[in-house]
Amino acid sequence: MTARNDIQAITERIRERSKVSREIYLGRVAGAAGKTANRGVLSCGNLAHGFAVCSPSEKVALGGDKVANLGIITSYNDMLSAHQPFETYPQLIKDAAREAGGIAQVAGGVPAMCDGVTQGQPGMELSLFSRDVIAMSAAIGLSHNMFDAAVYLGVCDKIVPGLVIAALTFGHLPAVFVPAGPMTSGLPNDEKAKIRQLYAEGKVGRAELLEAESKSYHGPGTCTFYGTANSNQMLMEIMGLHTPGASFVNPGTPLRDALTREATRRALAITHLGNAYTPVGRMIDERSVVNGVVGLHATGGSTNHTIHLIAMAAAAGIRLTWQDISDLSDVVPLLARVYPNGLSDVNHFQAAGGMGFLIRELLDEGLLHEDVQTVWGEGLRPYAVEAKLGADGSVVREAAPKVSGDEKVLAPAAKAFQPSGGLKVLGGNLGHAIIKTSAVKPERRIIEAPALVFDSQQGLNDAFKAGLLDRDFIAVIRFQGPKANGMPELHKLTTVLGILQDRGHKVALVTDGRMSGASGKVPAAIHVTPEALEGGPIGRVHDGDIVRLDAEAGTLEVLVPAGDLALRPEPVCDLSGNEHGMGRELFAGFRQMAGRADHGASAFGTA
Repeated sequence: MTARNDIQAITERIRERSKVSREIYLGRVAGAAGKTANRGVLSCGNLAHGFAVCSPSEKVALGGDKVANLGIITSYNDMLSAHQPFETYPQLIKDAAREAGGIAQVAGGVPAMCDGVTQGQPGMELSLFSRDVIAMSAAIGLSHNMFDAAVYLGVCDKIVPGLVIAALTFGHLPAVFVPAGPMTSGLPNDEKAKIRQLYAEGKVGRAELLEAESKSYHGPGTCTFYGTANSNQMLMEIMGLHTPGASFVNPGTPLRDALTREATRRALAITHLGNAYTPVGRMIDERSVVNGVVGLHATGGSTNHTIHLIAMAAAAGIRLTWQDISDLSDVVPLLARVYPNGLSDVNHFQAAGGMGFLIRELLDEGLLHEDVQTVWGEGLRPYAVEAKLGADGSVVREAAPKVSGDEKVLAPAAKAFQPSGGLKVLGGNLGHAIIKTSAVKPERRIIEAPALVFDSQQGLNDAFKAGLLDRDFIAVIRFQGPKANGMPELHKLTTVLGILQDRGHKVALVTDGRMSGASGKVPAAIHVTPEALEGGPIGRVHDGDIVRLDAEAGTLEVLVPAGDLALRPEPVCDLSGNEHGMGRELFAGFRQMAGRADHGASAFGTA
């Protein structure tokens, strides 16, 4: 089934806009691809260094051009729950590769930081830029040119986008992404959120708060809410970079290990030494990118991907814009309700039918491009399945269930939760911004109130503790953009603004910073661009100015005469406190080079 005309039209618009940059990119991919194993261009000295620690039989194999070698890029560390399971994956992959007649080597490791640990801390100002560092780290590992395909082990927020950028930079190599899966369900996310609010109000102590957090985040795997990490996994599957059904299987299970072994065999099969050469740079095209955006909208995914998807697409010479993302949102229905868009977690989504059900519904409605190439082969329809463990320990697949296991979590297209997706672009005299509407009740999507201006999230939290915020207002948090301080997530605002909203006040947030995929129930116009440090109008808003945020009409305005706003002097903010400590001094160059949020906020430039 072909995609609907409106989906086709947006895709064609992207293709036409990207024509020149995409042709240049594909030319580079073709130039990098050799007719023999890349090791064939290495000198004997080069090669000797590359296989010095291998067994004698592996040295013989790697010395020729007939055995495929997989380069493993891993984000393993044993502090973070989502990445700890990757400890055992390299050996599992090596064993599976050997059994299939290939070889695998760990090409390199990449950093993996957790926004959950750094929320509200100085380290959060390194978070967004870690994406580019991850891409660069992976590139260093692959630059040895020893590999016929790459296997990427990554899960969380900036790790997967960084790995995708690296994979597309080495677009002549096939790329298979291997997830670790979500942790099992713990304390429900809405109960955890209630304890956070009670703590912020002084009604429970730190011991009670830590107990609740620990019961929620309690074991190996990704956090169970539908934030950026789990949005990443959805994207990798719907874009064809996972094997079918791989995204949301829990760590440490026989099925999880079987999927990893299978992914290894598939990576070997799609090298140029196999029968189905699939270089990722050709595999991922405009249709794949549009499928990713459609999946983001249909599931109410993370706002962070309005930045990451643009940067990922640019790495393949594809020029995606916020307007493309917004226009797709207008025509894609919301089919999933996973916290913070609902009360259930990602394990409930998986149990209700998961990615297989979702992909089938979207394909049947013509909302996805079926005629794409994936790591599994031709077409997206083979992803409309559920992966299970066979009697012999291998992966078997069954057609996705015809009926959702829980229509309150995962709805068929005929019973969509809302006719449009969860993300929208706002525009007006404050610039452009993103708002996530899927978690915001309709009656709260239009807010008009006086502005209260702060230069940090701590400033707002201090005002709350001083009892100064019991009223209607729109919080304007400025100087939080990429060039100012690395564009940290401002997740600590969620609890305070949620409390005030629950008290009956009309509140909203406008900021040139980020919010996480768990941004929650308060209307938030985020990623405002141009940012304040670049002279953006958000910097000229004064306390008491009336600001109107209208997520229905897609507008963001400060209600002052245009001439008056333009004549106001640009504000001065002392950012010296953001320049040092916790490694921030090492990222001064990144802050200077960072692009705008709507261009991907990357130090690498755009397509």
